[in-house]
Order: sequence, then C-alpha cells, then structure tokens
Amino acid sequence: MSCENQKKNQKHCNCTYPCSRKGICCECIAYHRANKELPACYFPDDIEKTYIRSISNFIKLHNEGKI
Repeated sequence: MSCENQKKNQKHCNCTYPCSRKGICCECIAYHRANKELPACYFPDDIEKTYIRSISNFIKLHNEGKI
C-alpha cells in the first residue's frame, strides 16, 4: 500500500517517532487503527511526544479541552 504525495505529507506530519510510514498516511492510519490508536496528527505536538496514542487518551484529552 502506498499513498501519493509522500514528501508533501511529510511536511505536515508532526510525528516524532522514527518510522517507515511517515508521510504515507494510509499506511499510518491502518497501522494505528489495527492497534486501537490514533496517529500523531490527531494530537498537539506536546502531547504527541508522549507517544500515548490510545483512543481513550484522545477522548480524555478532548474532554479536558486539551484537544
């Protein structure tokens, strides 16, 4: 699976984790979905750096008004 515009996507990707899916959004989303997570782009930069990408963490942060 691959996506078009990988280099363009990388410019907007806030993920700090070194991984082969950076800029290949369709693969990134599929990977995180399989792990019941959300990709980095769903989180602000300061929260993304924690690598806690669970759906429950996203909901908690949203309810707290941090997202």
